[in-house]
Amino acid sequence: MKNIPNIRLGLIAVSRDCFPIQLSEKRRSNIVNAFGDGLYECPVTVENEADVARAIEDVNAHNVDALVVFLGNFGPETPETLLVKKFNGPSMVIAAAEGDGDMIDGRGDAYCGMLNCSYNLGMRGLKAYIPAYPVGDANECAEMIRDFVPVARAIIGLQNLKIITFGPRPQDFFACNAPISGLYELGVEIEENSELDLLVSYNAHIGDKRITSIMEDMKSEMGDKIYDEMLERMARFELTLLDWADAHKGDREYVVFADKCWPAFPEQFGFEPCYVNSRLASKGIPVACEVDIYGALSEYIGACVTEDAVTLLDINNTVPKYIFTEDIQGKFNYKLTDTFMGFHCGNTPSCKLCGDCAVKYQLIQHRLLEPAGSEPDFTRGTLEGDIAPSDITFYRLQCDIEGKLRAYIAQGEVLPVATRSFGGIGVFAIKEMGRFYRNVLIEKRYPHHGAVAFKHCGKYLYEVFRYFGVEDIEYNHPATDKYPTENPWK
Repeated sequence: MKNIPNIRLGLIAVSRDCFPIQLSEKRRSNIVNAFGDGLYECPVTVENEADVARAIEDVNAHNVDALVVFLGNFGPETPETLLVKKFNGPSMVIAAAEGDGDMIDGRGDAYCGMLNCSYNLGMRGLKAYIPAYPVGDANECAEMIRDFVPVARAIIGLQNLKIITFGPRPQDFFACNAPISGLYELGVEIEENSELDLLVSYNAHIGDKRITSIMEDMKSEMGDKIYDEMLERMARFELTLLDWADAHKGDREYVVFADKCWPAFPEQFGFEPCYVNSRLASKGIPVACEVDIYGALSEYIGACVTEDAVTLLDINNTVPKYIFTEDIQGKFNYKLTDTFMGFHCGNTPSCKLCGDCAVKYQLIQHRLLEPAGSEPDFTRGTLEGDIAPSDITFYRLQCDIEGKLRAYIAQGEVLPVATRSFGGIGVFAIKEMGRFYRNVLIEKRYPHHGAVAFKHCGKYLYEVFRYFGVEDIEYNHPATDKYPTENPWK
């Protein structure tokens, strides 16, 4: 199942009729050469509204789904913004810097034209991605376009996404409360189902011939570090979710899940779903724990931005001072309060765990659901191990209790430090995490789940959130930059 968009970029140059059109066309070609493969050059240079129709027809015929509007000179304000309006997909706007010709016929004044373009976009109420500094030469514009690709991928993904849920959130789990109005603002659809619906479908897959190949794939992935007697059940569940996604996505192209995984699930299905969830996440289909709808949404954004596996973790526990003293202090440039452990029962894909990871049992659920002193039975099925060292971005997009979308982004790393603990867990380090924890996560009432992307991608996430109109985007402020709620006399 293909669950992340492939982006085909197109470039349309615009030209104001009182400037040489050849200047825009030459600069457009220079950008295409600098970018290399993967950028379609529309041959129509737009000077007027008739050109707009021709250019849009051309890029549509070439299956362009993300558009670059390039001001090769001052540009025509009405036609260039009509391109953004009429193109059915995300658009970015960039402009040419001077320096590739003389300052008479070779001066384009796109630096000036960009201001009026932005003004006109605002009057029309149009969204366009405009880089931090949107004016450059061919090589600089090519780099801006490369930065647009992950942003466009996430925009297209969200606009074609359905979130499928099973069950209500667990009791006393208000952190996963999810006002769905925010999803509709983003263009995301949602389908909410009962756990019974899932169980009926799961039982209907008994004997499905496709289960064997999934079992073989699981065995290939985990070797002898999986319970052979549980392979059929877990493979059948994976197939059930994939079939449900295919049958229920409707007019949407992409699907993610947010499922209730305790307390009833393991006893009724005969296993914990964590390992299966991890496998789907590795395929670009996040399955958020505990019916965390905005957790699933956040994971999917990260998957689109990075084209890599992501996970959802509890911002879980402090790092004990003895571990900090033995393994971190003097070796890494972090304070104790910069560190914490990110944990979940076993949903992190094996490709993001250390090599000794294995399918085990959920200790907390074993305590809760099975007789004291007994061997684990239906609480087996978690993928456990320390999370491998990596750059990370910890982030979340959330609709708050007042129905307003807000987000946070914090870049850091997973340290090469043994956790000495259970579950899918790692030692995380984020500069000034202690202050971020108090003045963002607590102060703004974020839930305990955070999405994790396994690279530094904050600049792309920030642009995606801004594109969708999220105004409150927080980050981990450096020590010299106080939060508005921070006590200045601390």
